[in-house]
Amino acid sequence: MAKKAVPAKTAKAPAKAPAKAAGKTVKAPTVTLRNLGADIAEAHSMPKKQANQILEDLVGMLTKHLKKGDRIRMAGLGILQVRKRAARMGRNPATGETIKIKASKKIAFRAAKELKLAV
Repeated sequence: MAKKAVPAKTAKAPAKAPAKAAGKTVKAPTVTLRNLGADIAEAHSMPKKQANQILEDLVGMLTKHLKKGDRIRMAGLGILQVRKRAARMGRNPATGETIKIKASKKIAFRAAKELKLAV
């Protein structure tokens, strides 16, 4: 019995920019950590489980450093840092009532020049 020929893997076409269809913007596909892990595993000939574990550890380390208040600079990607937002007065849009919004922290991302030019 002859073996069937297996077609070669074809390169994926680059993702297209979201198109407008009848006045609506089509959502771009979402890439998850698992997708990135699979891509890394394939590119570096390593098990997917190991690549996913590395990415999970990376997220954990980023979280730990941001909790401490550290600024994270990733060359070619950008800077992640925690910014403090002061307490302020706001307005409930439904009732128009003035409300006090308490101080909080937020994660800010500033894209690197290389990333801006690439996109």
